[in-house]
Amino acid sequence: MTRTLVGLAALTLLVAAPAVAQQSTPAAAAPRPADPAVGSEEWLRQRGETYHSAPESEQDPAEVAATAKLNEGISARNTAAAETEAADQARYDIENQRWREDTARADTARVQWEADVAAAAAAQAQWERDRAAYDARVAACRATGRQCIVTPQ
Repeated sequence: MTRTLVGLAALTLLVAAPAVAQQSTPAAAAPRPADPAVGSEEWLRQRGETYHSAPESEQDPAEVAATAKLNEGISARNTAAAETEAADQARYDIENQRWREDTARADTARVQWEADVAAAAAAQAQWERDRAAYDARVAACRATGRQCIVTPQ
């Protein structure tokens, strides 16, 4: 009997353990601190950045001037590149529009050509039918032995 009670107690613990675990609150559920502002020292530190600029009083004036000159050059190249890109885009847009117009004209010409070919084929078929009818009338007239004047209809 004792074995049965011990077995039942163990089974009860196994069944109840997940329910008890779900009801307890974890100890690490403390409120999360607010994320640091993007670009702040803490934000940079969390990402492994270790750069710290020296105060203005410790800056080398020659290095500051050289850096400013480099930055001006970079800025001028970026501006020139943006202007070149805008001009290239404008040329592309013009050429693209010209191509679309040429394509539309070519499509119109192709459709007209197809219509002309169909009209020519229909005219030739009509001519062949008319010629066959004329030849049949001439043959019928000649079969009578008389001299016939057959006019096309």
